[in-house]
Amino acid sequence: MDLSLALVIGVVIVALIFDYTNGFHDAANAIATSVSTRALTPRAALFMAAAMNFLGAHLGTQVAQTVGKGIIDAPEGSHGLVIVCAGLIGAITWNLITWYFGLPSSSSHALIGGLIGSALASASVIHWDGVLEKVVIPMILSPLVGFTLAGTVMIAILWIFRRANPARANRGFRHAQTLSAAAMALGHGLQDAQKTMGVIFLALVVGGYVQEGDPIPQWVILAAATAISLGTYAGGWRIMRTLGRRIIALNPPQGFAAETAASTVLYGAAIGFGAPISTTHTITSAIMGVGATKRLSAVRWGVAGNIVTAWILTIPAAALVAALSYYALHWMVE
Repeated sequence: MDLSLALVIGVVIVALIFDYTNGFHDAANAIATSVSTRALTPRAALFMAAAMNFLGAHLGTQVAQTVGKGIIDAPEGSHGLVIVCAGLIGAITWNLITWYFGLPSSSSHALIGGLIGSALASASVIHWDGVLEKVVIPMILSPLVGFTLAGTVMIAILWIFRRANPARANRGFRHAQTLSAAAMALGHGLQDAQKTMGVIFLALVVGGYVQEGDPIPQWVILAAATAISLGTYAGGWRIMRTLGRRIIALNPPQGFAAETAASTVLYGAAIGFGAPISTTHTITSAIMGVGATKRLSAVRWGVAGNIVTAWILTIPAAALVAALSYYALHWMVE
């Protein structure tokens, strides 16, 4: 086995490890609200989220194309594969750090930051226009849209059901949350599994096994879908507690509103723009949005501030780890 093939296999394995960490890190995105409102049991919610993640991964490849072709240009051959591998190491490291502290940071932006960091360290081409258009602008807009849309949906629910019996309404929304949580998990698979597909595709292009204009191979889609589903089923209980209870104690109508708004944003960004937005940012801001309709003090803004700090640090922190990883690994191809 030559060095290039060995590196391609190694990068694919590391990419799937990242995909697995993405699954358990972001499992809370899909199910935290449903579990906290007791609409679903934790294990049933995880099984549903894993299944919907798997299905969502097969719904399109627009986001994968953005990640695989629109962020960096790695040189062909072994050197380029080391750059991709270092980017993945940066993303995995930041995922594990934020998971340990129970902070719902963005696996998507950790991956983007990792690729940027390894590209900077290796003096590779970075498509800054693509980063601005497909990453930075959606990174700013998606939480704002999620917050506003969730608040709007919550206000509409409060008005429509203003005369409903509270206990009966809560029971109804618990059932409805099964659908909204499934929609959220489907959107997570549509968004996040595709990012791993894009990185694997980038490694295959760099290794010379596919051409840049080729479609993403079916085995890549299947592998990424399986890895993120297994990771999701493993569960990310630390982050689930943060999203489900520490920002605001949610009731079923609030959970339904947050999930509905967040999944709408995910579908719009993926299908409409091919933008790799953060499912974490979207659902977290949606939870804040529904909480703010009750009263601003209902949201624990101190916890929210810690989360936003992690969001801000994600890209530079993952980039730094990726750059250091590149310096440690690049001797392999010299």
